[in-house]
Amino acid sequence: MLESLRAWARTHTDQNRYSPVGIAFHWVMAALILFQIGWGYYTDFLMPGGDKLHAYQVHSAAGLPVLILTLFRGGWRIMIPGPVNDADAPGWQSSVARATHVLFYVCFIALPLSGWVMWSALAEPGPLLLGGVLPWPQVPLESLDIEVRFAILGLAERTHHWMIILLLLLIPAHVGAALKHHFWDRHDVLRGMLPEISDWEDPRAEPQHRPREPRFQQETEAG
Repeated sequence: MLESLRAWARTHTDQNRYSPVGIAFHWVMAALILFQIGWGYYTDFLMPGGDKLHAYQVHSAAGLPVLILTLFRGGWRIMIPGPVNDADAPGWQSSVARATHVLFYVCFIALPLSGWVMWSALAEPGPLLLGGVLPWPQVPLESLDIEVRFAILGLAERTHHWMIILLLLLIPAHVGAALKHHFWDRHDVLRGMLPEISDWEDPRAEPQHRPREPRFQQETEAG
């Protein structure tokens, strides 16, 4: 089974592309993270009450899948190596890219875990649901003294806060690096993480298509 998966993935990685599974992991998680950042700030601005509690429930329902997807994505990357592309050339840029990749994983694990602890450390606020559907257990903190629970809550809140700041630094750096590799260095990094388009041209190669002529010029030639 594993060898069959690796053989299938090699049909993509041999072309300097990630497998469709790897691409799906990347973009689904990117969408969830961007939603969580925006929704988290929206929730902070709400006044205490039912709307704020509901917003926290939505935030937790979308945050727990990030943890699950991170674990599955990490397992997939271990079992199914990604392609070796232009950005993997030895040098400081590849070292920074690997460090950034590790820090992303730290954020993707620490943020939902700290949020899970924050929810569990409070008085019973309501059910915790994975994706808003599946019941999710709380961290067993109810037997602890209230002072201990508040201390754990404070630590979890600080962790959550600093992980958000780190993520807000990593995201523009990651996007900027991908655009720089594609448009400036003419590398194949961005192309390898986008859904495959049959006539996509290699950014390193000469254009293979003749530019479309202006409409008025086509009509003149036809006349």
